[in-house]
Amino acid sequence: MATERYNAREAESRWQKVWDEAGVFATANDDPRPKYYVLEMFPYPSGRIHMGHVRNYAMGDVVARYKRARGFNVLHPMGWDAFGMPAENAAMQNKVHPRDWTYENIATMRGQLKIMGLSLDWAREFATCDVEYYTQQQRLFLDMLEAGLAYRKNSKVNWDPVDMTVLANEQVIDGRGWRSGAVVEQRELTQWFFKISEWSDELLSALDTLDRWPEKVRLMQKNWIGRSEGLRVRFAFKEAAPTGDTHLEIFTTRPDTLFGASFMGLSPDHPISERLAESDPKIAAFIEECRRIGTSAEAIETAEKAGVETGLRVTHPLDPSIELPVYIANFILMDYGTGAIFGCPGHDQRDLDFARKYGLPVRPVVLPADADPESFAIADEAYTGEGAIFNSGFLDGMAIADAKDAVASRLEAQQVDGQPQGARQVNYRLRDWGISRQRYWGCPIPVIHCDACGVVPVPVADLPVKLPDDIDFEKPGNPLDRHPTWRHVACPNCGGEARRETDTMDTFVDSSWYFARFTDPRASTPTTKAVADDWLPVDQYIGGIEHAILHLLYSRFFARAMCETGHLGVKEPFKGLFTQGMVTHETYRAPAGGWVSPAEIRIESEGEARKAYLASDGTEVTIGSVEKMSKSKRNTVDPTDIIETYGADTARWFMLSDSPPERDVQWTEDGVQGAWRFMQRVWRVVSEISEGVAETARPDSFGEDALALRRVTHKTCAAISADIEGLAFNRAVARLYELVNALSKAHQSGAAGDDMRFAVRECASYLVTMMAPMAPHLAEECWSTLGKDGLLATAAWPEVDPDLLVEASITLPVQINGKKRADLTIAREASKEEVEAATLALEAVQRALEGKPVRKIIVVPQRIVNVVV
Repeated sequence: MATERYNAREAESRWQKVWDEAGVFATANDDPRPKYYVLEMFPYPSGRIHMGHVRNYAMGDVVARYKRARGFNVLHPMGWDAFGMPAENAAMQNKVHPRDWTYENIATMRGQLKIMGLSLDWAREFATCDVEYYTQQQRLFLDMLEAGLAYRKNSKVNWDPVDMTVLANEQVIDGRGWRSGAVVEQRELTQWFFKISEWSDELLSALDTLDRWPEKVRLMQKNWIGRSEGLRVRFAFKEAAPTGDTHLEIFTTRPDTLFGASFMGLSPDHPISERLAESDPKIAAFIEECRRIGTSAEAIETAEKAGVETGLRVTHPLDPSIELPVYIANFILMDYGTGAIFGCPGHDQRDLDFARKYGLPVRPVVLPADADPESFAIADEAYTGEGAIFNSGFLDGMAIADAKDAVASRLEAQQVDGQPQGARQVNYRLRDWGISRQRYWGCPIPVIHCDACGVVPVPVADLPVKLPDDIDFEKPGNPLDRHPTWRHVACPNCGGEARRETDTMDTFVDSSWYFARFTDPRASTPTTKAVADDWLPVDQYIGGIEHAILHLLYSRFFARAMCETGHLGVKEPFKGLFTQGMVTHETYRAPAGGWVSPAEIRIESEGEARKAYLASDGTEVTIGSVEKMSKSKRNTVDPTDIIETYGADTARWFMLSDSPPERDVQWTEDGVQGAWRFMQRVWRVVSEISEGVAETARPDSFGEDALALRRVTHKTCAAISADIEGLAFNRAVARLYELVNALSKAHQSGAAGDDMRFAVRECASYLVTMMAPMAPHLAEECWSTLGKDGLLATAAWPEVDPDLLVEASITLPVQINGKKRADLTIAREASKEEVEAATLALEAVQRALEGKPVRKIIVVPQRIVNVVV
């Protein structure tokens, strides 16, 4: 057997079948052992898994297998984030139903994941497009509607006039629809919203309790929630506006710069702007042009600053002799603050760009520490740093914080229209979550519109509101709007003719509570609360940094909403969060400029140079930069091809070993082959030990070589345990390489005595057990080869002997009259007399003494020796 190669394809399929038939990874909710919930972000069934999936799920599987071995009842489920636009696009392009496309992809990807040997409880599997799942999501919506957490309002949206649908900000590219290419319009539609903003402060403050989250993710969420302390200020119009308004209200975080104001700005969507547009064609045309930008903050931020003067003027709240013109500007958002600003060009770049364009004054009012107030001026960049206030009357000489407080105090004491001219206020950037999507392939929103009764919730007894199967995708727009029968229904209240809501839910809703559903996925309610509370929060959540804001924030909101509606008792869904790096690969370009996939080329080394050629005809191609694997650059590697060639364990091992898990990993053929060779080496060493080293009872004592091997074994086990707990998988793998070297060396030296035979067998056993989370199939095969009872997948993690973690010898610094002269290596348990004698016998000590008599020797046990002469 020792000369045979390890046959990964045969062994892996065999052990997967054994695990499956034994139900090794099935999880019982009533298991009395301590619980541990590990979850990777579930995939979208786009067609096939990619190497990013391999890395993500291999990491989670290491944690799951390790925790099982440590005696935990582990929940490690898998599902599918299955609704969304890609399925509808496929339906239109390929003339297939979105449901069929989705479930075919799920079947393909499930098969690919299963050959990875992941320790998943497949009995808990679901897809978010399963009727059973979205029935419970509709139940959650109804409960949130009753609790006042869901509501309708008019909202600005990106509207594609060709596809006749609302587009997410990410689907608007250079002002055009990502698919149709049509110029996107802003429209006002009645949309459904969740009241996430009500939890702004709690969602922000609770981030400080998530000490097992990456700091960068917590910071991203803090910035997205965007707490800002500022002042609400009322500017009186010089003369009553044609709209009837007497004042303009703004919110600012920089009241200290009020004396630097040179204009006022209104959002195109501000009520005053809209009322002015009714009688001013120029303003109306400008607002219409603004609505072609798109609704995203990024689109508005990057657009060239533009505005139109309204003819209105306001008086300065701190100096009534100053009048400020009022503009409508394209860079002001209606949904932040009041939709109006005071423009301070000296200290805000957007305001500066606007002022330069329209010839408005630029008055600096914050002076840098090293600047001369007589000559300091603003050029092309606004000054946003620290400094002292100047050019500001009673504020001159104050620090920024003091000036803010002074302005607030003064304006709080002044009156406009019978109210304080200023009021301190905390604002949040976070806005309520608009969940309406005008598409078919999503969870139907369970409400009915009745002309007599208004918006009527679908009775719980009438759930689910199922998607109709007979759908026409030949025309643009939402097929549910034009379905001949589905949208027509009787009102549950009055029985009269009514219409179903044809909007479906944002797919972020589907993924915002799936972690709770996994705890009891066949329950007849969204959760079985006691079971969910027992499992949650998820102990270790793993996924990409691209989900650091929206998905995680929405999930945190949903947990709170589910607490309020009685479905959960846990407010934070994820105790530990890990965001893994991307998988990268070289890119290749053909002479004609097109991208070439790695499967189509061969690499040749010419000295230190590497060259790439098309395998088909030998044409040389250009080796490009290393980039994230993507279909667009064609630098992807199919995991199935790798697994069929080298085995799942090799793919897993390379993904875990090449770099720290939070960093990107570069996929290379050399790296994969190196991992495969190591798999073969482990198999060879273990097979040789199985055949050539007899099983031996533990002897009463161990010689020096056997003891040394046992120390390495137990120290490695202790270190790898800490590595896995800390998700330092690459360090754990490196230690296993070292342990194999030590085991191979000890075995080759000849295990002559019982002590050495025991030590070698023990090391081999520990080795395969510690490899099991990373390379489970090979480890299981080795476990069987060593003659062990039962399955390694159900075996306990090895016990570490604490005595073996302590070195047999120690090195003590030796001082003479307080000055170090030598080092003494001696047995840790040596007596004081033995330490003294060994110290005096050191050649360096003898030379330093120069024959002088020793008055005394001070021995601090296991720390230091001091000779006094």
